Parts: sequence; C-alpha cells; structure tokens
Amino acid sequence: MDEVAGSYDERDLLLAESLRWGVSRLSSRLRAEQPGSGRALTRLAASVLANLRHGGPLTPSELAGIEGLQTQSLTRVLNDLEEQGHIRRTRSEVDARRQDITLTDAGRDALRAHVRDGNAWLAAALRQTLSPAERGVLQIAAGLLEQVAVAEVDGEAPKDSRASGDGAPPAL
Repeated sequence: MDEVAGSYDERDLLLAESLRWGVSRLSSRLRAEQPGSGRALTRLAASVLANLRHGGPLTPSELAGIEGLQTQSLTRVLNDLEEQGHIRRTRSEVDARRQDITLTDAGRDALRAHVRDGNAWLAAALRQTLSPAERGVLQIAAGLLEQVAVAEVDGEAPKDSRASGDGAPPAL
C-alpha cells in the first residue's frame, strides 16, 4: 500500500512540476504580449487593480495579504495608482481608522488596456494551436485551476481569504 501511495505522490509531484512550468511560461508570455497603451502598469499595480476589480473595495492590509507583502510595501504602488486616478481611498463607514480602496473608472480602463493585448494574443494562440475539443478541455481546466487556487491544504486556508472558488472571474 505504501508503494502505491508513494507512486501516487510522485505522479502528483510530476504533475505539479509540469503545471508550474506551463503556467510560468504562459504567464511570462502574457506579460510580454500585454503592454497596453499609455503608461504601462507594473505587475504589482496590475494585480492590485485586478484584485479591486474582482473583489470590490479592500483595505491596504487585505491587498497586502493577497499579494503576500507587508502593507508598507504597497504604499508606493498605492500612492502611484491614486496619483494616476486609478484608485480612490476613503475612510471606512464601519471603522473610521480603516481605509477602503476602490477602483475608479480610470483604473478599470487602465486594467482593461493592460490585459487587452495579452488576451488577444492568447485567444489567437488558442485558436491556432488547439482543436475545439482541446479548447473545451482547457475551459474545464481553467475552472479546476481556480478551485486549486482557493483550496485548503492540510487545514490551512488560502492566503487570499476573499477567494470563493466559484469559477472564473468576471470579464474585465
């Protein structure tokens, strides 16, 4: 029984390695293909805007937790995004000591421009490289990857406590 469990674990480790490599390569290619127009967003700025787009108003500490950073590490990015008009900071109605950060229309537009070229490249690559059936499998895999991203492993909740695991995020 231990031998079967060991080989099962080895297959999972090989799958994990393969998946990480594929996701990493695709992520790098998407970054290269999504320059957007105007002033380019950094990876962190784009991630902050995407989290605000998909998660609604968040506090600086919630954003830092999602990004795996200290709150102070986000200060410059948040200041830049606010200066560009991409985010708005307001006092929380629940707790006046807390700051809520919301995405502005300009921020939504900047995020949309940032990912537009990458999405266009990815759609073309999918159509040219994969059959309709393979694209269907990839659609299912996208949902499965979302489930894995929010999975509790060994009783440990995901670092992104907002994640719901209810499928793909809404379109930008």
